[in-house]
Amino acid sequence: MSEYIHKSHNATVLLYHLVFPAKYRRAIIDKGVDRALSEICLEIEKRYEVQFLEIGADKDHVHFLVQSVPSYSVMKLVTMIKSLTAREIFKKCPHIKKQLWGGEFWSDGYFATTVGKHGNEKMIGAYVKNQGEEYTKLHENYQLALF
Repeated sequence: MSEYIHKSHNATVLLYHLVFPAKYRRAIIDKGVDRALSEICLEIEKRYEVQFLEIGADKDHVHFLVQSVPSYSVMKLVTMIKSLTAREIFKKCPHIKKQLWGGEFWSDGYFATTVGKHGNEKMIGAYVKNQGEEYTKLHENYQLALF
């Protein structure tokens, strides 16, 4: 469950549901990519003011339920997560780069929405779970650590 993030002059709960499709909407997300993606996101948490509450993957796209601080815009979050995960997935899973003809991992588009603290986190989690054909929950952490 998300918690308020207290800074010197504010307290916030900013939750985002982000969906990133793979390039060409190709079904490239396998068990190896799942594992690498989870590890990469946990490392991102250590370096940035981002908490991944839930990560879920289908064959051709990934859902993130993310909590962050007001100084990170949605665009900054999307850019940071996409660039860092793509770079590291290509390092950890070189076979994926071949499947994408040496190109990009994520498509240019994405879906982003805000999630309310009261009553909507579970609803979005259920929605994410029911998307696609073979949804697999890769990570879940509703115990927020202080930044």
